[in-house]
This record gives sequence, C-alpha cells and structure tokens, in this order.
Amino acid sequence: MKVLLIKDVKSLGKAGEIKEVKDGYGKNFLIGKGFAKHATAEVIAQWEEEKRLKAEAEAKEIAELTALREKLEKIEVAIPKKLGDTGHLFGAVTKEEIAKTLEKEHGITIDKKHIEIKHPIKMTGKHDVDVKLGHGIHATLHLDIVPE
Repeated sequence: MKVLLIKDVKSLGKAGEIKEVKDGYGKNFLIGKGFAKHATAEVIAQWEEEKRLKAEAEAKEIAELTALREKLEKIEVAIPKKLGDTGHLFGAVTKEEIAKTLEKEHGITIDKKHIEIKHPIKMTGKHDVDVKLGHGIHATLHLDIVPE
C-alpha cells in the first residue's frame, strides 16, 4: 500500500514523501493516527496544491516584510523625553515607547518584542535599534531622542 506522509514519522520518512508500507501498518497506524493518507492521485494533487499555496503565501509575506524594512530604514523617529539637571534622561527609552511613537507618527505597527536595543538609551541624540521582522529580515530603525 502506498501512503503520502502528512507528518514526519521517525522510522519512515518526512512529510510529503510517498512510501510503500504493509497494509496493516498503513491502515491501522499511519492513516489511523493521522500520520498519512492513502496515496491516490487526488490526494497527491491536493498535497502539491497546498504546498504551492504555502510557498506563494510565504513569498508574498517576505516581499511585504522587505518593503517594510525599506520603509523603516528611510524614516527617523523623534522621541521627546524629559531631561535631568545633568542632561541625562529620566530613565531609559523603552521598546514600548519606540513602538507607540512609531505607530502614532508613521502608522507602522511593530510588536515591542521585535525591537532590540543593544545598550540602554539614556542620552539625547541619534541612536539606531534593530527591528526583527521575521523570516530572517532585520531593519535598522533610526531614533532621534530630543529634549522635551
């Protein structure tokens, strides 16, 4: 009996492979537990179509993230902060402040968890932070910390 593996099976193969197995193993274990489907022409065609649709969706998402990266690297986000007597900020600029200012000024929504600040920002001036967008795409966001 030929089966199309839907999930990886440790001793048999990876998802998407067509394997020849004994009838009892195929029907009772693989198909019964949802690890495989009987490899008919319809099932194989459906699997190929799903794989193609996933690849198209992923390519579209990567294109959107690349466009977002280019947009983020062109803009500069000004964040006003209160200063102390010494010229230092009261506290540091947080990821949440960066995300809120970015959304308010430019309409770009980024989760604060995706913003990476290497060193705490406690001085006015220009700073760069890394933004992880997904699929290995990173953008450099330019900040300008100005006195309030």
